[in-house]
Amino acid sequence: MLNPHPTRYAELNGVLHDLVTGAQAALGESFVGAYLQGSFALGAGDLHSDCDFIVVVRDRPDAEQEAALRALHRDLPHRDGFWNRHLEGSYAVLDDLRTTAGLGRPWLYVDHGHDDMSWSEHCNQPWTRWILREHGVTLVGPCPVRLMDPVPDDVLRDHARASLTTLTRDVLAWCPPTLAWCQRYLVVQACRSLYTVRTGQVASKRDSLRWAMMHADPAWRPLLQQVLADRDLGFDPTAEPRPGSMATARAFAAYVAEAA
Repeated sequence: MLNPHPTRYAELNGVLHDLVTGAQAALGESFVGAYLQGSFALGAGDLHSDCDFIVVVRDRPDAEQEAALRALHRDLPHRDGFWNRHLEGSYAVLDDLRTTAGLGRPWLYVDHGHDDMSWSEHCNQPWTRWILREHGVTLVGPCPVRLMDPVPDDVLRDHARASLTTLTRDVLAWCPPTLAWCQRYLVVQACRSLYTVRTGQVASKRDSLRWAMMHADPAWRPLLQQVLADRDLGFDPTAEPRPGSMATARAFAAYVAEAA
């Protein structure tokens, strides 16, 4: 039975119902289950979050199934409403998902707010798997624990540590430094990676910022407070970073990479 109230937003619950029933119709017997991961699974989803989902499939979608899924995701963002434009997720092949041997294999993926799909490893990462297994919200199907092995702590930590070595370059390769949102994103990603290195777990953006305020050098607290406060501003493609804040964000990312 489909979970009728997976989030606190009635409109989003309706969108998720349409997503799941559309995926079931497209996939037929290959459909295994559908789940929330990301911020909504971690209890931190709000109006500034995207809604991250995973649909588990028995086999890689064939041409007919893929065409049907692409048609579904071409349609969803163009319907009336808010949350239909804030979905992001992948169609995870069960055999890939079962053990960490399948990490990094591409799955059919739709990016936040987009209406085109691609084959991408975006959701097939240690941190997304950890959230799904340990905190995933079941929309329909078996509990994620029955579908996948635990993600070992050392796998999580090693991937987080490795990501920090190129974090600034990787983020600014697609997120312009002239946008205030990108300044905040860089700081948050540094905090989340450091949290994972230190704890072997994954935290939401908000919780990782608060954790860093307590555990990082106090000299960075004004920056972390600024990023936490500015999160409520949301994404504005015309908003520039506060004066000097991008340079401070870069310095913080370098500090975190060294600390990790």
